[in-house]
Amino acid sequence: MKIRKHKDLEVYKLAFETAMEISELSKSFPKEERYSLTDQIRSSSRSVAANIAEAFRKRRYPRAFISKLSDSEGEAAETQVWIDFALKCKYIDNEIYEKLFDKYDHIISMLVNMIKQHEKWSI
Repeated sequence: MKIRKHKDLEVYKLAFETAMEISELSKSFPKEERYSLTDQIRSSSRSVAANIAEAFRKRRYPRAFISKLSDSEGEAAETQVWIDFALKCKYIDNEIYEKLFDKYDHIISMLVNMIKQHEKWSI
């Protein structure tokens, strides 16, 4: 399958799906977390997918492409930190924690591979 838009990228699909899982899950966080942990984890998880979309549109400029992928990688790592907090605060259990953390490890791995092979994505 030829990749014509960012929505065709497997890494985008996984990032978007996982951000939606976090959005749904975070609805059960306590109200006092609304403007802290809840907003932070939703924002960083959504930024992973958004930065992938931006990177895809900037692939004719290798440095800009790499920069946006790097931003996405950073947002994925930030999301892992918020997942750590959610576990320690007992808002999620170990099973959910492991599943989400592993998904972000996979996303990060995919992004690192895209960065390493950036010339493959150039137009």
